[in-house]
Amino acid sequence: MGIAELLIKIALVVIIFLVSLVIAMYSTYAERKVAAFLQDRVGPDRAGPFGILQPLADGGKMFLKEEIIPTNASPFLFIAGPSLAILTACIGSAVIPWGQRLTIGAYTFNLQVADINVGLLYIFGVISLGVYGIMIGGWASNNKYSLLGAVRAASQNISYEIAMGLSIIALLMTTGTLSMRHIAEQQSGFWHGHWFTWNAFSQPLGFLIFIVCAFAETNRSPFDLPECETELIAGYHTEYSSMKMGFYMFSEYINMFVSSAVMATLYFGGYNFPFMHHLGLSENWVSILGVIALFIKIFAFIFFFIWVRWTIPRFRYDQLMDLGWKVLIPLAIANIVITGLVITFLK
Repeated sequence: MGIAELLIKIALVVIIFLVSLVIAMYSTYAERKVAAFLQDRVGPDRAGPFGILQPLADGGKMFLKEEIIPTNASPFLFIAGPSLAILTACIGSAVIPWGQRLTIGAYTFNLQVADINVGLLYIFGVISLGVYGIMIGGWASNNKYSLLGAVRAASQNISYEIAMGLSIIALLMTTGTLSMRHIAEQQSGFWHGHWFTWNAFSQPLGFLIFIVCAFAETNRSPFDLPECETELIAGYHTEYSSMKMGFYMFSEYINMFVSSAVMATLYFGGYNFPFMHHLGLSENWVSILGVIALFIKIFAFIFFFIWVRWTIPRFRYDQLMDLGWKVLIPLAIANIVITGLVITFLK
């Protein structure tokens, strides 16, 4: 890799990191505004016009609050927990293809940090690491509510990772690749002139299982049992304050953003959009429009995450585990069998 390519990759990493932080910040604003609309309230309206500066005010509050480490906590692990949570949240976006390719001068490059042929395995590896930040933070706090939240998080993530992995196996059977870019490229164009090639049409049950598991993996309501206020005060981050608490909050919203990008890429065509190859535009313009199309899909998923939070009540913990082990896993296995039969006899 030459110096120019390395600089382009570094610039792309910085841009994606900043975009992730900005979207995470304003997801909190969107969450409050959507909740206010659903509950017939105004929502944030003090910090800036229509409250648009509220995320900056919240960030400033987090930075300026006193750093508190409980007396009996493990200081190193107490700091390492939220640090690991935000780290794993940020690195998940490395294999997501944000667009086709751009040409700047003599250089043509993909809008993707790392185009590896095992991108899906990388995503699952990062997802499995994310729970360690919660477990370490909950255990290091030396608080029974935090520990219970950490145990719940570990059990929940392990349970729903199985169903999520099984839903992806059926997708691999139809796509034949682990590369995120190849999966996105396969969803360009139409079937027989009018049906989209999006995987959501060929794998509707797999997509339904995947999105339910995504809610559980990101600890979003109705699966927010690890931080259940009514039972565990605040769960694994009960003892946290200042930016350590902010890291946990940011990691949740960044995970929501990355999960939305993954679902848009795997099941809804990623950066592809109808008639993109028939517009008569240059490759650069098509790539830019593809990035915009991808972010529209991501924002739609983020809105769905928020809407579900303020619509559906929280599960009991036994209901959560029953859904994962007794419903989603059998459905995912059945989906694999059905996909295999369809591939064998109809293709």
